[in-house]
Amino acid sequence: MSNINASFNHKKYRAYPSIPKTDRRWPDQSIKTAPLWCSVDLRDGNQALIEPMSPSQKLDMFKLLVDVGFKEIEVGFPAASAPDFDFVRQLIEQNLIPDDVTIQVLTQAREPLIARSFAALKGAKKAIVHLYNSTSTVQREQVFKKSRDEIKTLAIQGARWMQDFAAAQSETKWSFQYSPESFTGTERDYALEVCDAVINVWQPTLENKVIINLPSTVETSTPNVYADQIEWICDNISHRESVSISLHTHNDRGCGVAAAELGVLAGADRIEGTLLGNGERTGNMDIVTMAMNIYSQGIDPQLDFSDMDRIIATIERCTQLAVHPRHPYAGELVFAAFSGSHQDAINKCMAIDAMQRIEKPETQWQVAYLPIDPRDLGRTYQQVIRINSQSGKGGVAYILEQDYGIQMPRWMQVDFSPHVQQHAERSESEVSATIIHDIFSSTYLAAQKTASIDNYQLNRQSNADSLEAQILDTNNGAVTINGQGKGVLDAFVKGLSASIGSDIVLIDYSEHALPSRKGAENAQAEAIAYVQLSVQGARYCAAAKCHDIVTASLQAVLNAVTRSGAICQRSNAQLAAV
Repeated sequence: MSNINASFNHKKYRAYPSIPKTDRRWPDQSIKTAPLWCSVDLRDGNQALIEPMSPSQKLDMFKLLVDVGFKEIEVGFPAASAPDFDFVRQLIEQNLIPDDVTIQVLTQAREPLIARSFAALKGAKKAIVHLYNSTSTVQREQVFKKSRDEIKTLAIQGARWMQDFAAAQSETKWSFQYSPESFTGTERDYALEVCDAVINVWQPTLENKVIINLPSTVETSTPNVYADQIEWICDNISHRESVSISLHTHNDRGCGVAAAELGVLAGADRIEGTLLGNGERTGNMDIVTMAMNIYSQGIDPQLDFSDMDRIIATIERCTQLAVHPRHPYAGELVFAAFSGSHQDAINKCMAIDAMQRIEKPETQWQVAYLPIDPRDLGRTYQQVIRINSQSGKGGVAYILEQDYGIQMPRWMQVDFSPHVQQHAERSESEVSATIIHDIFSSTYLAAQKTASIDNYQLNRQSNADSLEAQILDTNNGAVTINGQGKGVLDAFVKGLSASIGSDIVLIDYSEHALPSRKGAENAQAEAIAYVQLSVQGARYCAAAKCHDIVTASLQAVLNAVTRSGAICQRSNAQLAAV
């Protein structure tokens, strides 16, 4: 391309090297149990905010994390700022940490910072101290200007300082964690060398394991390469049985969740991340997404996201960051279907699912376009199907049934859908359930205002039924209709056909009871009837509601005829002569 912008030049980059590994086993593995989760929302997520959380926001977030089920929570970087130090002290001094929750703090491998971190943790029942220093090639050579041995010495000395401070505060049950920051930018053999050196200082046991955290501080490769790195470390690290391998992936390439998942396949035991992925640059690994991915495979994620709306509200309030409407599992629109074909498939599948669960509550979830049941996250089915100009008859029918109990037969769905689509095209916007119901009422029920059933008398006989019905017509006054037929509707249709001189044929009919409205438990239940008639060869649909199903049925027929205009075309004299 001759006109390419010189500043957009791919040649300034080089491909991240893959690992020549012929014994990889992780592609054949599957996740069978949830990893141990550690939330870093209050530290890594907080550092990434334009306005860090206030003390009250931090406490709200901490309580949310506890309620969701986290057993390890990184609560701050107490040596970095007074607010972080004070928050750790507040948690400890006010006894806000549940007995089954371990708090974690981060510190660089510098003695004053380590000392400050242990001071913040004084009096804690148990705590994880997370030590780190950067080991990457670019940081060693360009930032610190130190050799590999000098960087390793920093890590070793930091590990020893941690031992000394922990021994001086023996009332706390301590756990140690080490991160070679920018692990994915560090030579593989050197990262292992530094980790082994730290492990050698701490001398872990099966009863007192250490955590080695392998961060993808900046995501620079495809997830499979990261999995190769993790599997290689797991195969070669010393004291593997006494080491918990932890992962902390970032999302620079948009693959943070995938990298963590493949890293677990490769042998990792523990995952650090944030709820909904908040973090520096493009964010941290999203624990909600990864945990829900596990959940969708029938595995207990050991975290509870059943009140997703509360989780989102708390996160947005504390971080001042809006959740994207398409965010996996959590976004407002992730379970919403606008496409007509999608809506029809969802509607049919959910009807089958509801029937199956009556007999077998443990029925496996199989609904088209919905990988999980929205109710599991506290979402209602009203949020599943949304109507716009792209929607079809199945979605419109679904909305009316869910919100108003109106179960339109399929032939009426076909008739009604264009009315809603025309409104959507005119308004160029989403159509709410209220508007859909208004369109239904004005289309099929409004005719009752011009011609209505006043009363009727039915005489059932063995060979035919006789019906006499009184109609109140705003144009023609009171009119009496007489007819005979096989059933009340047949008799009414024949009598009405004769009275107005039009050829009327009943094509389809359906009825059902409507659910009781709130606050009207003692009121008599309404029924609704639907009819499709042929009037002079043209088809018309209508509906009617009444506490008496026969009256509703007769009124539905009358509404359809009124929609056709056949009644209005007859003069008062013609009707009066009946």
